[in-house]
Amino acid sequence: MSFSGDVKEELSAQMPGSRHCRIAELTAIITMCGAVRITVRDRLYLLIHTENLHVAKKFAMLLRAGFGVRAEVSVQARKGRKGPGYVYTAAVMSHEEAVRILRASLLLHSGPDVWEDMSPDGNGITARNCCRRAYLRGAFLAAGSLSDPRKSYHAEIVCQSEEKAAKLLALMDTFGLEARTVKRKGHSVVYMKEGEQIVDLLNVMEAPRSLMELENIRILREISNSINRKVNCEAANIHKTVDAAVRQIDDIRYIQKTTGFDDLPEGLREMARIRLEYPDDPLGELGKKMVPPLGKSGVNHRLRKLCSIAEQLRSRQEKTDGGQQ
Repeated sequence: MSFSGDVKEELSAQMPGSRHCRIAELTAIITMCGAVRITVRDRLYLLIHTENLHVAKKFAMLLRAGFGVRAEVSVQARKGRKGPGYVYTAAVMSHEEAVRILRASLLLHSGPDVWEDMSPDGNGITARNCCRRAYLRGAFLAAGSLSDPRKSYHAEIVCQSEEKAAKLLALMDTFGLEARTVKRKGHSVVYMKEGEQIVDLLNVMEAPRSLMELENIRILREISNSINRKVNCEAANIHKTVDAAVRQIDDIRYIQKTTGFDDLPEGLREMARIRLEYPDDPLGELGKKMVPPLGKSGVNHRLRKLCSIAEQLRSRQEKTDGGQQ
């Protein structure tokens, strides 16, 4: 199972202790993946469609715990671009029971009409902090997903309208959760892309097992990234050292070929000889071979002086060649 599936399995197993929290979570599920149908006799029935078995189970559990109502669950094979799978439908076919649930969820007017955007009227459902947690948990169960944190950090909840997304953002903001929205295929998607924020989201939804797993993955990723940075840095330093050594040896050999070492000061002459004799040694090791020993800065100064002399010789040669032409 995917990490997202594991999170939903953990969330689906939680049953709020208070009836108001059960109604809040149930309302979120209905809001995100539910529908109300009206028969030819103006009778209502309530149903949800989902491709996740845990959502259907949680919907049925909340109905029984909050209203003593049994949902009729059916399964249908799904075929499409996502590959084979199943669509689960959980329905409340009794008009009286459907009305009772919709009224408790603030999804029904005082008359016979259902709110068009299937969002609760006002904030009565999420007035309490615990109910906001339950509502967010239900919304994620019904329409949320998480990427594999070993690859990337991304959490999202797909909303059917901008109004639902705005309400969800406002609710998340009460917990200090920083989320954004983006339009995708006619839907408004509420998303997060920071590992720390996703940890906070799991904490708000009360998914401690998934939270600990994500934290462990984050620690391992940070250690791995730190090691990779150090390795890359060391590799870059090695490349720079090797490139510098190659340039130094080329310059020293050019001096040797054009004027020789006899005209060089004794310190530069010794430096040139040791650099040619030990082409792979770092500056510190080269300095130890000098008489008397020399520090890295002293070695670097002498090598830069030799490179400067080589550049002057090359410049003179270019002028001479140009004059002859």
